[in-house]
Amino acid sequence: MQTRYKLPILVLWIIFMQANLTFAQTTTIRGVISDSASKETLPYASVVVPGTSFGALADDDGKFTIQIQGNYNKIQVQYIGYNTITRTFMPGREQVINLRLNVNTSLLKEVVVRGKGRYRNRNNPAVELIQNVIDHKKENQPEANDFVEYEQYEKISFALSNLSNKFKDKRIFRNYQFLFQQQDSASIGGKNILPAYLEEKISQVYYRKDPTKKKQVILADQRAEYDSRFIDNDGLSTYFNRLYEDINIYDNNISVVTNLLLSPIANNSPTFYKFFIRDTVKTEQPWLVELNFIPRNKTDLLFEGKMFITLDGHYSVHCAYLTVNKDINLNFMRDLEAKLEYEKSADGRYRPMKKTLAMEFALGEKGGGLYGQRMVTYKNYAINQSIPDSIFKGPAEVIGYDLEVKPTSEYWQAARHVPLEKTEIAIYKNVDTLQTIKSFQRTMDIITLLFAGYKNFGAVEMGPVNTFYSFNPVEGLRLRFGGRTTPEFSKRVYFESYAAYGFKDQKWKYFLSGTYSLNNKSVYHFPLHYLRVSYQRDTKIPGQELQFVQEDNFLLSFKRGNNDRWLYNDIYKLEYVREFRNKMSYKIGFTQWRQTPAGALEYQYLDVENDALINVPELNNTEVNVELRYAPKEQYYQGKLYRIPIPNKYPIFTMRYNTGISGFLKGEYNYHNLTGNVNKRIFLSQFGYTDVTLEGGYIFGNQIPFPLLSIHRANQTYAYQLGSYNLMNFLEFVSDHYASLNVEYYFNGFIFNKIPLLKRLKLREVFSFRGLVGDVRDENNPVKNPSLYRFPTNEDGTLATYTLRKEPYIEGSVGIANIFKLLRVDLVKRLNYLDHPNVSEWGIRARVKFDF
Repeated sequence: MQTRYKLPILVLWIIFMQANLTFAQTTTIRGVISDSASKETLPYASVVVPGTSFGALADDDGKFTIQIQGNYNKIQVQYIGYNTITRTFMPGREQVINLRLNVNTSLLKEVVVRGKGRYRNRNNPAVELIQNVIDHKKENQPEANDFVEYEQYEKISFALSNLSNKFKDKRIFRNYQFLFQQQDSASIGGKNILPAYLEEKISQVYYRKDPTKKKQVILADQRAEYDSRFIDNDGLSTYFNRLYEDINIYDNNISVVTNLLLSPIANNSPTFYKFFIRDTVKTEQPWLVELNFIPRNKTDLLFEGKMFITLDGHYSVHCAYLTVNKDINLNFMRDLEAKLEYEKSADGRYRPMKKTLAMEFALGEKGGGLYGQRMVTYKNYAINQSIPDSIFKGPAEVIGYDLEVKPTSEYWQAARHVPLEKTEIAIYKNVDTLQTIKSFQRTMDIITLLFAGYKNFGAVEMGPVNTFYSFNPVEGLRLRFGGRTTPEFSKRVYFESYAAYGFKDQKWKYFLSGTYSLNNKSVYHFPLHYLRVSYQRDTKIPGQELQFVQEDNFLLSFKRGNNDRWLYNDIYKLEYVREFRNKMSYKIGFTQWRQTPAGALEYQYLDVENDALINVPELNNTEVNVELRYAPKEQYYQGKLYRIPIPNKYPIFTMRYNTGISGFLKGEYNYHNLTGNVNKRIFLSQFGYTDVTLEGGYIFGNQIPFPLLSIHRANQTYAYQLGSYNLMNFLEFVSDHYASLNVEYYFNGFIFNKIPLLKRLKLREVFSFRGLVGDVRDENNPVKNPSLYRFPTNEDGTLATYTLRKEPYIEGSVGIANIFKLLRVDLVKRLNYLDHPNVSEWGIRARVKFDF
């Protein structure tokens, strides 16, 4: 399987998931709310537990379900035009309580009560109101002004949540009692929580409308930091901020845990939402209308909640409360609350004052979870006051203070817009203390070994463990042992090595590299700037360059069909790598590569004069390599082996140029190989998202043997590989010029959510398309030039390697994702070249992926 993880948020979970949790008392109440006289059901009535945040809305049939944690015994039902009623219940039991409301006769003249009926957009005053809000969106945003300046305070915190007293008192936590905190049991997260992370930032923000430019100057920031041996603190911060992005209700789409949810005031929101006018607030000036909204389909990626709209002709949002239905197709989401508050500016419009997003994640509906909250506050607005052009020069975000001078606690007490909560006050000190506890260090060591594959021994670390054992047709059983140095050994010099032995070919393989950091930072820490020298003697499948996995990964040992055409490689490399803070990077390298055919692979050419096949024992190649990469606003978590991307909407561009040098260090061929790659995620709101990759390449040169041409990435494992052709055989196609298109379309359950029997399973649909066009020019085609290396053949003499013959290779798949919240299974179909030997028209492939 592909070992591509999204792990940062799980790191904190593992600490407490190793123990059995005792769950807090939970009560589930179901029922129907109706008119006591007419017996008509009352749609979207409110059900709350008095004095708490527990609440639910009835559906369009008046049916409701509410889950309550704690020892509460009363619920209250409210519906405009009716008397509020309160009922008692038995805590800790699942029960049915049907409620009938009496009309409030004093409101009969002001309220028209409608029972169950078909919801319509046409002639609906609530829809007319939301349309007015939509029509006035542009004028109600701060960006409608020529200049805006304000101070912004951000805080993001995480805590292990909903912990029972029995869990808290377990022996394993005997040394950690100072970490546990208590809060109101009605709050998200429950009574017992264990604060685990806090990050704060104060910035001055500048905005200019024409030409559009935004600049954020960070005046101070701080965060709780974990041991860098185990956790990438920068990556953790990036990941948390990606999960808890800023919420702007005026945007058409709002990002929540890397998914886009349609805003209730999006241009097309009446198509997906139902709106209801619940009340008019006449105590405010201007008057406000309370507008409730719910999804038409409860499992779609939509919000539910309420907002208050001003009746002053601007139709501004005065405040809003957003949550999601418990049946929404999001993984591990137990609760979500977003509160948006706006203040009136001098021109009568409303601008952001405070935004709070709180979410709790858990593996089940009960028991321990992970609670996170992001709060952003704004003050000291300056509207339409000219801002000098010099402010906007340089990057969009800069540090505006001396990094060597850490802001004091006194500074933070004075500068914070809002004081820290009781549960957050000691978190910086507690996290520092936590690092000194031996049992915590052992726990993190085990977690790192399980998920990152490395065991730390201070100056060195051993791994990765998933390569210790593997097998293949050439080496048979393969054992490997390796490791590398850490920053404890040196911040400038890094060494990495491994040794492997194949019991079938009885040969040793090994790797050794030395890296010198030119910026006194880890060679795994952004921005990279290093010089590396390496030598590798090992086996390889021709054309297989897989990202995020290693070829001797144990799970990739299981392959279908015949895959015994391998190489023994001896590769010397010299690399210089430089990254810049704008995410532009380049790599300059020198490679001397000797490849020797292994297994069933042979390098042969025809001696025309003697009409005899000549075996070539090895192919030597000398290359100069240049790579340019631009990844604007790229986000990732730095793992022990790879940077694990956190996808966003920005494209990534890569350009590579390799030139072969004949006659230098045994190099045998001259050529120029140019390839380009663009990949981008396209968010389609309610219709999911699409990952698109475009790639193309051209090799300039004559009489180039096929091992140096573009050997297209194939897949003979049973894992679904995103960057490969999943029904293509290894070494099946080569080209000296090609173009490819790879599309992965994730519907995110948009179709399955509409099917009653499937929507409860929260399955998601995936469609993919892969197309490849290309060819080999006559001067590089062994069919036209017998002096070139012949294409490999099968035992029966049929060809095993082909050109594309100007006909594209195409395959597609339909898949079901989110099975058990982790598994994706695809039915893959190969659409052409079915006459090739040992190929399959259909195949089933699986992939494990952690996703929200």
